[in-house]
Amino acid sequence: MAGTSSARIVLVVVSGVLALIGSAQAQLQMNFYASSCPKAEQIVLDYVKQNIPNAPSLAASFLRMHFHDCIVRGCDASVLLNSTSGQVEKNAVPNRTLRGFDFIERVKSLLEAECPGVVSCADILALVARDSVLTTGDPFWNVPTGRRDGVISNITEANANIPSPFHNFTTLLTLFSNQGLNLTDLVLLSGGHTIGISHCPAVSRRLYNSTGAGGIDPTMDSEYAENLKANKCKTASDNTTILDMDPGSRKTFDLSYYSLLLKRRGLFQSDAALTTDSTSLAFINQLLTSSPQFFFDEFAKAMEKMGRVNVKTGSEGQIRKQCALVNN
Repeated sequence: MAGTSSARIVLVVVSGVLALIGSAQAQLQMNFYASSCPKAEQIVLDYVKQNIPNAPSLAASFLRMHFHDCIVRGCDASVLLNSTSGQVEKNAVPNRTLRGFDFIERVKSLLEAECPGVVSCADILALVARDSVLTTGDPFWNVPTGRRDGVISNITEANANIPSPFHNFTTLLTLFSNQGLNLTDLVLLSGGHTIGISHCPAVSRRLYNSTGAGGIDPTMDSEYAENLKANKCKTASDNTTILDMDPGSRKTFDLSYYSLLLKRRGLFQSDAALTTDSTSLAFINQLLTSSPQFFFDEFAKAMEKMGRVNVKTGSEGQIRKQCALVNN
């Protein structure tokens, strides 16, 4: 009987934990603002459709910003916060090239005018990322809302937890696993590199300070590397030249990023790393031999999953009046 009682206690505790997890997940829901701010999502979409075509590279930036936010303290808009000390996420090394903070603030202003104190900056960022990518044609993913904003933003945590273009596969998978994301998520979310730009510092060590001939990374296609050295990153110290992450296709969300990986033409070390694991490589091949719609659908699932990472809901956090500042 004692054993049975113990088992019942364990069952109750486990059930309680699962119920709490389920409750947190349940509080993110489609059309969360249907009653409190019914025009919210349309206001975001309209602003994105009006302005992103004038600055199409922002689509990739918002996708990256959303990911960098979620990977540190969960999707709580902590990446948007300013601080007089400067010790906040947006000043971390991986975030110094993020763009579009003022865009998010303008969307926030529109929503504050419509429904003061209702729509979180975390939800705004999630919606802007999805709607911006949609301007490229595909993919589309659901964005359940109800996130609340965090009040802590820490530069050290961002530097430690955001994947780097220099990371190997083991490190990448560990950082993803720490957030409840798996190998499939890693491969799919890396596919976001099919749009957008980078700069020479992210690849210079592969071109000038590696173990191959002429300092070139031997895992990189030599013709591609020599072309980058001759026409883009002409010196190891170049920190301003812009590079396409998916040359010839950076404005279109498609499978060409993965095709380039198999040709050893991924720009970052972290891109090339995806081909060093047999399971990851097999999934890349599956993506390339399936229809583009399969990729879009799987990417959408990974984005929705990422958007739920460690979210704050209910009475947690706050609804910031300005996305860059914690409420007084």
